[in-house]
Amino acid sequence: MIPWVQLDSAKTPDGAQELRLKRRGAEFSIMLGTNELMNSRLSGSEEALANLSCQRIAGHPRPRVLIGGLGMGFTLRAALAELANDADVVVAELVPAVVAWARGPMADVFGGCLDDPRVTVRETDVGHLIRSEPAAWDAILLDVDNGPEGIVHKGNDALYSLAGLAAARAAMKPDGVLAVWSQGPDAGFTRRLKQAGFTVEEVNTRANGKRGARHVIWIAVNGSRT
Repeated sequence: MIPWVQLDSAKTPDGAQELRLKRRGAEFSIMLGTNELMNSRLSGSEEALANLSCQRIAGHPRPRVLIGGLGMGFTLRAALAELANDADVVVAELVPAVVAWARGPMADVFGGCLDDPRVTVRETDVGHLIRSEPAAWDAILLDVDNGPEGIVHKGNDALYSLAGLAAARAAMKPDGVLAVWSQGPDAGFTRRLKQAGFTVEEVNTRANGKRGARHVIWIAVNGSRT
């Protein structure tokens, strides 16, 4: 068995915890304490996050897509495969080290997607981008934590509050899509999405195609405002 080797570490935005990048042969893992946040062998649900969202906006001209959380690039690559050449994709990543890992030791995992002319990477809080541009996005994809509860960064809780969801809806174009990845169900979050005015679909998916852990993706559509 090939042992895991730690390549690097970085503090979470609040400075209280540590993210660790590990490698075992060609396999990579990003850990928070004893929790594995992502693994390069398990990409199914992150890809589904992009596929489900981009298919919903397929008819939108020159779509603008905001992805919260770079991770290992699975959502970004899947979005690029779905979107036309005139799309504009902005990725917000709060931890600069994650961007450095993507361009460094994990460059093969990313497969050059960060160099796609449609892509802009912003080292900032996705919440800031959501609040800064009203009616700007055809789709907002959030995979910044393990679900609607800030584990990596407690500040992420604000994204999933009723006020945060209202801000996301205000940042979206009519018929835009807010998609949120989670490691498991959360009935309270489903209720908040509906209270914020979204039409909501809760999709169950697997970490690796038809196998692996069961994850949840919320697809929330911004209907016409009354």
